[in-house]
Amino acid sequence: MKWSEQTWQAIEERYQSILEMPFIKELSDGSLPQEKFRFYMAQDSLYLEHFGRTLSLIAAKINDLQDVLAFMRFAENAIVVENALHESYFKDFGLTGKGILEPACHHYIHFLRSTAAIESVEIAVAAVLPCFWIYREVGNYIYQTQNTINNPYEKWIATYAGEEFSTAVDQAISICDTIAENSTEETKKRMSEAFIMATRMEYYFWEAAYELKKWE
Repeated sequence: MKWSEQTWQAIEERYQSILEMPFIKELSDGSLPQEKFRFYMAQDSLYLEHFGRTLSLIAAKINDLQDVLAFMRFAENAIVVENALHESYFKDFGLTGKGILEPACHHYIHFLRSTAAIESVEIAVAAVLPCFWIYREVGNYIYQTQNTINNPYEKWIATYAGEEFSTAVDQAISICDTIAENSTEETKKRMSEAFIMATRMEYYFWEAAYELKKWE
């Protein structure tokens, strides 16, 4: 069994709990209050800026030149393409600014950036993978189980259920599996731990948006 398959099994229960979150359920049927979605979009836009920088750090450290190019493209997509989507949503939903990093976003991006900067590249690629993989699975789940026509969040759903994004996710998974194959058992264990931690933070990111969690 590949590293990715084993590690996904380890977070399967957490993934199912994500699908059951009020944020995801209400996003799926279009009933999510716009205030919660605006909070999410502002935080996610801030997150993507830092996520793009994290991916660039990984590109600078990874060995295989094709993987360097892949992570450079991932970084560009995070900063340019997805930011453009957010800008259109800012206009659609009346957002005038991103605000500040609230707790869940702050903790998540600092985990990713510190992992990319301090830990080995093997751990770093595993840490960023849930942001690719879980978003695709959630997007596909919504797209396959809900009628998204006239859903105000249809554009968001289509982005993460799209073929172009899915291709990038497959590439990120493949890179992680190849790196894991050439790593020690201890390194693979730490890769899985980083993946699991980032998965937890994905959950808390959506939870924070639904509960509008801010600094006290």
